[in-house]
This record gives sequence, structure tokens and C-alpha cells, in this order.
Amino acid sequence: MTMALKKYLRRKMHGILYNQEAIASVRNLLRPFPGLEEEVRVLAYRLKQSTKQPIAWSQTRQISQVKPPEGYVPQLLFDVSELAIRDIHTGIQRVVRALLLEMLQHPPAGYRLHVVRADAGGSLFYAQKYAATISGQINSNMLEEPVQITPGDVFLSADLYLTFPFSTLELLRDQGLRIIFIVYDLLAMKLDAMLPKAYRLAFDDWLTGTLTITDAIICDSRSVADEVHDWLRQHPEARQSPLPIGYFHLGADLESSKPTEGTSQDEASMLAVLRERPTLLMVGTVEPRKGHAQALDALEALWKDGTDINLVIVGKEGWRSHALARRLRRHPRRNKQLFWLEKASDALLMQLYAQSTALLAASYAEGFGLPLIEAAHYGLPVIARDIPVFHEVAGDFAFYFPNTDSAALTDSLRHWLQLHAEGQAPRSADMPYLTWAQSTQQLLKVILENRWYTTYQPADARVAPDPE
Repeated sequence: MTMALKKYLRRKMHGILYNQEAIASVRNLLRPFPGLEEEVRVLAYRLKQSTKQPIAWSQTRQISQVKPPEGYVPQLLFDVSELAIRDIHTGIQRVVRALLLEMLQHPPAGYRLHVVRADAGGSLFYAQKYAATISGQINSNMLEEPVQITPGDVFLSADLYLTFPFSTLELLRDQGLRIIFIVYDLLAMKLDAMLPKAYRLAFDDWLTGTLTITDAIICDSRSVADEVHDWLRQHPEARQSPLPIGYFHLGADLESSKPTEGTSQDEASMLAVLRERPTLLMVGTVEPRKGHAQALDALEALWKDGTDINLVIVGKEGWRSHALARRLRRHPRRNKQLFWLEKASDALLMQLYAQSTALLAASYAEGFGLPLIEAAHYGLPVIARDIPVFHEVAGDFAFYFPNTDSAALTDSLRHWLQLHAEGQAPRSADMPYLTWAQSTQQLLKVILENRWYTTYQPADARVAPDPE
């Protein structure tokens, strides 16, 4: 096979594997067959890895070989590689969008902010088109030039682009680029049974690449920072040099993250119906680790006992959730006391935060738990699973239920309803939280002023943990 033919086939394969419309169509087609869907996801991921374009010297001419001139103002390169491809307006995408908007409006002093993205071929470009779009400008004729660096420039990957071309970053780092990645969680390393094999494979490769190339890591909670440090102690082969680790907290003001707008007449009618009785609100993609199935079991027990209460679920169908999705769609109480809003706008979500009775945060594991502080922002009481990160985020301003079974959750909900009726339930309005402006400043102080929480030392891996 000639080199020209290999390049042609690689380009054609890239066009198929990264076509978002084709990906969505295949996923919808395979959704009723979760086992087959998982195998296809694994195959697609391995094909992406096998077709990565190797970095040739001609592609590295973008790199500046000149030392910083006197008075040079370094670049802060903000990565949106995943967000530029697809923005699902939830989870990490919401965080990346909020941080970027804040930095665009208030650029960090002493730096020139540039939005960048990696393409499927492995090159890094200035993402002028995406920057213009998120800023409300329309200019499809913008040319996106390859990134040029000078020693002292900083690359911040706030996005989670699982097929990131780390070899490109390695070349840039060797020329003086400082690299920092945000790690939002290590769930793929802890919840094997709840996450698809393709995601676990991709995350493992992404984490390996990140730990190899990055100069520092910042996490979205102290709990995740501790998990990263502990994981490195248990896996010394993953990092041979010291690694500064920091953390920051996320922002609560949903309206600052460029929320999606619009509430239909049907949704307005639904909001009126929900106001007729107490409503528990769950926010997050429907997937096993979010605890929706257990929550539904608990609500069914309450309904059976005659408790007049609604359950509202806001979140699209996620992976490994076909059986639960079918259960929700066919439930006899659907649109009566059970409401699943798969395509709710942020505007509708804000109204639900404002008028519901409590947020039910039933996740078995999280990196942070953004809905907790968004609920607190609206004064919505929080009922949360008893896991460490929720205590870090909510402190004494949430009601915690045992991390056990649905019967315990049912009993806890009965107890909370009684406390609420007596005015004794914990008040989330007193929960401390940050705005996105404060969150962004906290992040920038860590990475630009070296305010690190801890530093992993390779020698730590040889120290046995203290006995409990």
C-alpha cells in the first residue's frame, strides 16, 4: 500500500469516526441492543486510536524556537477540543463553557487569552470560530491558524477530549510550553461495573497521556485531588517526576454559563401541575452511577403508601440505561407523579430549581456535584447520598441518606418530609458556594500563582500507607 493511499484511507476513516451526525444515528439504532452497542463503541475507539496521524517534523514548524523577547506577554491557551465538536450543555461542557466565558469577559492579568482546539489529525489550532460563536459573534469565514508558542506560554485543558493528541503537546512542551490539565474525577478507575468498556479504555489512555505530559493537575474538589494523589501512590509507573496537584470549586450561578433558553406552553402547564404537591428534583444524565433506579424504587414505595409527591428527572438517557429508560417511559405514573425531561432547557431547569421542594442527589460517586450548589443558589433544600465529596460541597447544609439500599432511602425520605413539614430540615440557602466569577479566579490563582494543594513525589509510592 502506497503512502498516499494510507493517507487517503486515514482521512476517510477520520471523516466517518468523527462525524457527529453519523455517531448519533448509530447510537440511536443500537440503543435497544446495549451489549452490541458497547462492542461497537469499543471498536470505534480502537479504530480512532489506530488512525491517529503521526506527528512529522513538517507539522512542528509552528513552534517558535526564539526565547521570549523582553516585555513578552505569555499566552494562556484555553483548550475546547471536545466542546468545539459537541456541546451537550451539561456536566463538564457546562463547566468549560462557564470558565471560558468568565475568562473572555475578564482576561487574566499578565496573559493573552487564546481559545485553542486539537483537530482529528493531531494538530493544535487557534479556535477563533468557536471563540466568536460563544461570544455571540457570527463569522464563518475566519481562518484558524496553527498554534505558535514561545517559552512561558501556558496550556490549560479544562475540557475532557479523550482522544487528545498528546504527542503534539509533547513537542510543544519541549519548546517551553507549560501544560496543565483539569481532572474532574477518577470514576472510570473505580466504577468498572457502572461504566462502558469503551469509556474505561479511553479514559485510561487519556489519564496515561495526561500524567505523562502534564506539568501539573488541578481537580474540581479536594476529594478528587486526594484520590489522584492516592492513585499515583498505588500506580508509581504512571508518573516518574513530581506532580503539583491543586483543586478549586465550581460555580453555582447557572445563568452565567450561557444557559439554553425557552420554555414551551406544555412545560409551563407542567410547572403548574408540579406546584400542586411536593416535588423532588433529580438533575443529571440517566446512567447507573447517578442512582435513578434506586430513587425510583424508593418513590414507588412512598407512592404505594399513599405519599402524595412528585419525582422530576432532568437529564438525557445515558449509557447502560436502556432498561431504566424503558421503565421510566412505560411507568404508570409517568406525567402524573413521575416526570422525565430529557431535553429540558436551562431556563426550565432554573424554574424547577426555584419551585421544587428538594433536590435529590442520589449519585454513588461524583467529582463534585454541581446540582448541589445550583440548588443552594436557589435556596432549594438538598437531600444527598452520604459520600465524601457531597460533604465537602454541602457540609452541614444538606440532609444525608445512607449509601445502602432503596429501603433506607425510602425511610430517609419519610424522615426528611417530616422534618420539612416541621421546619427542621437543613437549609441549603446557608450553604457556602462560589459564583463562576469566583470559581474562575480560584482556578487562576492556583495555576498562575502556584497555589498548589499538594505535590506527588515518586518516593511517596514506596511509603506504605499508615494503618487505620
